[in-house]
Amino acid sequence: MSWGLLTSRSRLRTVDAGAAAAQVEALGFDTLWVADPREDLPLLDEVLAATTTLRAATAVLSVWAPPAGAVADWWSVLPEQQQERVLLGLGVSHALLVPQYEKPMAAMTAYLDRLDAAGVPAAARVLGANGPRMVELAGRRAAGTLTYLTMPERTAAQRAALGPQPRIAAEVKVVVTDDRAEGRSLARAHLATYLGLPNYLGNLRTMGFTDEDLTPPGSDRLVDALVLQGAAAALERAAEHRAAGADAIALHALSATGLPRDAWRELAAQAGAV
Repeated sequence: MSWGLLTSRSRLRTVDAGAAAAQVEALGFDTLWVADPREDLPLLDEVLAATTTLRAATAVLSVWAPPAGAVADWWSVLPEQQQERVLLGLGVSHALLVPQYEKPMAAMTAYLDRLDAAGVPAAARVLGANGPRMVELAGRRAAGTLTYLTMPERTAAQRAALGPQPRIAAEVKVVVTDDRAEGRSLARAHLATYLGLPNYLGNLRTMGFTDEDLTPPGSDRLVDALVLQGAAAALERAAEHRAAGADAIALHALSATGLPRDAWRELAAQAGAV
């Protein structure tokens, strides 16, 4: 079972990213998932240079930017030992966020074609996949999928569709606090963006959430289901994803500002006991 931490590029850029990555590795995690990396591929260089075994993964790199050629050029100059520690999570983003958005399946397929032509192996990429066509593509053209903002039932459905071999990495959101009101407030602030994106709303409806749940700022039922409160609860959810077929977990600790280092330490202690 792979245990990783997920945080954003913007938060890593407020600190010494290499030092933060070294802390993640020292805590015993094997992957640092970087959300919304945009075109900041040098950030991955810093993560790789500061660590010896930690995998640097993107969650996810939009196929609309950077171009596949730029990713391939970056990949080609990495030492082989570092190439083995890169996992390119790729996604098609959202129509509301991308002015030129159209034909996402065609865009992803073309992107993968360009990576293939440049020698970037399928084993070095996973796809952010919700719909069945993208899941099927992930099984054929990548190492597997990364699920984000989903329940274990969705992991089980992807495993059934993919079969036993492709990997499934499941993101688990958590607030490490004993104050439920504080935790829900932090969770709602984080979820606000997703409650305005039709793709995520549609996905959440398929998981049994109602329009009442999804009306901003989100019902307590929705918030409590999507953002676990406390490290122990997050590890219980991770176990549910694992039972459903996930072989990698990306623990996403939320914080008001900065990197949630205390939460990382508590999650590491809990994960070490599993």
